[in-house]
Amino acid sequence: MTVPRAAGRVLPTLNEDGSRHWIRPRPSTGAWWTRRRFVGYSLIAFFVALPHLRWMGKPLILLDVPRREFTLLGNTFLPTDTLILMLLLGSAVIAIFLFSALFGRVWCGWGCPQTVYMEFVFRPIERLLEGGRSGSLAMDKANGVMSPRRILKYLIYIPISLVLAHTFLAYFVGTDTLQQWVQLSPYEHPTPFLVMAVTTLLIFIDFGWFREQTCLIACPYGRWQAALIDKRSLIVAYDAVRGEPRRAGSNREHAGDCVSCNACVVTCPTGIDIRNGLQMECVHCTQCIDACDHVMVALHKPKGLIRYASQEGLAGRDSGAMRPRVVIYSIALVVCLGALALTLGTRADAEVTLLRSSSEPYRMEADGRIANQLRVKIVNRSNAPQQYSITVDGLQGGTVIAPELPLTVGAGAQRTTSLFLLAPFTTFTAGRRPVTVRISDAHGFARDMPFVLLGPTRIAPAPTP
Repeated sequence: MTVPRAAGRVLPTLNEDGSRHWIRPRPSTGAWWTRRRFVGYSLIAFFVALPHLRWMGKPLILLDVPRREFTLLGNTFLPTDTLILMLLLGSAVIAIFLFSALFGRVWCGWGCPQTVYMEFVFRPIERLLEGGRSGSLAMDKANGVMSPRRILKYLIYIPISLVLAHTFLAYFVGTDTLQQWVQLSPYEHPTPFLVMAVTTLLIFIDFGWFREQTCLIACPYGRWQAALIDKRSLIVAYDAVRGEPRRAGSNREHAGDCVSCNACVVTCPTGIDIRNGLQMECVHCTQCIDACDHVMVALHKPKGLIRYASQEGLAGRDSGAMRPRVVIYSIALVVCLGALALTLGTRADAEVTLLRSSSEPYRMEADGRIANQLRVKIVNRSNAPQQYSITVDGLQGGTVIAPELPLTVGAGAQRTTSLFLLAPFTTFTAGRRPVTVRISDAHGFARDMPFVLLGPTRIAPAPTP
């Protein structure tokens, strides 16, 4: 059977016959590589340390999905904080738009965990054990999946994936819970152990097999860039005016500066040719810049044949940063951040919710009084336990029965208590009586909340004996 072939390579990771084309980039040292390596290892250290840091007695960041609580910078947000969460997410989205319009895909090449861990943890181990790019290519050609050195590489990848999985889970369950999981037998907590095992497996598959395909296939950012950037955004670009026409060899009369050495292609972690222009697969890692600069220095030519530039700048036109989309994004970001700061600054130290009885709206007592059950739910947002007093104004002639007052609520906790409000029927108008419930603590928090007592519109006469 004849295997159909495409007319040229369709994807950088796909051969013409449809088989996987493994990308084995050769690292190119240089000024940009030094900067990226410093940023990369700093981000790795920050990512590992962040879930262990505390502020005001709380984790610096904890995304507790099961309890639907999110702690950021010592502040705990609940599902009821809809406006705050909306402003926070809105600010993040607008910031992505703004940075993309200014600097292109700088996040992908410099800050994305997929790129950082791939280029500064997993690939260096691979090069060390497999003998660099040439050794890896030789193993690929010999189908060396079962090569002892490649097996050793995967065995080393497993504990690294395990550490990354535990670090990742610490953001969602907290370091204290994670420490308990580690110390317990899997039989004592099968579900958390399964979550940890699946997360470890996914990380191992991602960095051991899927690799750059995460950027090329799974991540949508490359497809968004056509809408997020314009011709004045900074990108990693090849200067075709200076480089063309390309010509290799010693006869370089009327040739451009590009000598077709393909060093930029060999070093690219996604396997593209930057000389073909802006492409979805480019993650702006700047490896091609360092590779080309090295060749230019060896040829006694100026650096910058491949460099950070805008499409307008390469064409010799104005490449200024200010343009309508940048102004609009900047104004929108300032508005969102200002609204977020104002909302956080005016947020009360406690959240109070009044609830009626779920069984009956009111009850007629034997002495003729009308009883309403009121449930008061208090969420203590402060960092210390608080005692809350609950009083009812406008209940003259009535009685308040409370099983626990004042109500003690722990730091960051929530509690619900019930109050029974009894009032004579004669104090109701058309079956309603408005009152005001006041919740306060000893540290200045006070909130008045209106509540309407319900009752019958009239009392049925007693039956004639």
